[in-house]
Amino acid sequence: MMKIISTIPDLRAQINEWRSQKKTIALVPTMGNLHAGHLSLVEQAVADRVVVSIFVNPLQFGVGEDYQTYPRTFEADCEKLEKVGTHLLFTPSMTELYPAGMEATSYVTVPKLSNILCGASRPGHFKGVATVVNILLNIVQPDKALFGEKDYQQLMIIKRMVADLFMPIEIIGVPIVREADGLAMSSRNQYLNAEQRAIAPALWKTIDKMRLESGERNYTSLENQAMQVLAEAGFKPDYVAVRQAQTLELPTAADKNLVILAAAWLGKARLIDNKIVSF
Repeated sequence: MMKIISTIPDLRAQINEWRSQKKTIALVPTMGNLHAGHLSLVEQAVADRVVVSIFVNPLQFGVGEDYQTYPRTFEADCEKLEKVGTHLLFTPSMTELYPAGMEATSYVTVPKLSNILCGASRPGHFKGVATVVNILLNIVQPDKALFGEKDYQQLMIIKRMVADLFMPIEIIGVPIVREADGLAMSSRNQYLNAEQRAIAPALWKTIDKMRLESGERNYTSLENQAMQVLAEAGFKPDYVAVRQAQTLELPTAADKNLVILAAAWLGKARLIDNKIVSF
């Protein structure tokens, strides 16, 4: 039976009880509106006890973004989490996590990584992500925490934060879960109308066809070609970028571990995807 807890003292009491029993603990932070991608994180959390959090974090939404309209499907989420064996669901309020208010809350920033790619398009977004993840990790103090590789830049930022702050937590990236036509699963996919949904898989197909494995090293040319393909398909491209997989720095010809990252608007949905390439 999954427990649902909404306050930090109650959560810590349960965590302390599990710790006294020598249980290992995994954390899966989410914003709810769960799909198979989220559930795969729970399923791959190899631990005695799995904690999932649902919190739509206002600190990571910019002006004009979809904080107010972000899909909230609590009852359906609970049913899904029960089925995959979640032990505890943490559902804090905003005042629980930000008791002094967002403007007065201490925050965490990860320099360099947070200001490129999605960070350049969404100023302050990764400050909000790093801050709330830091809060959740401090509250739960898990042995491991799992994040989806679809949000690849976010995953790299969290790994860097945990390493820089010497937090004794293993951060695990879980591969992207895709629809049958290749579209990466995302809570924002439901913003797509039928016509846009038919176009959306072209994002993955475009970066999958860049074929870095063939030996092409003119990355700027490949990026520009992919941007043009996306625009012709009906997207409003934000970026397509080839980066070094571990640092997200610009790659050199000698780099053997790369990632192709892309973001593009399709109607009111901002879609992201990536492909990891090793030679």
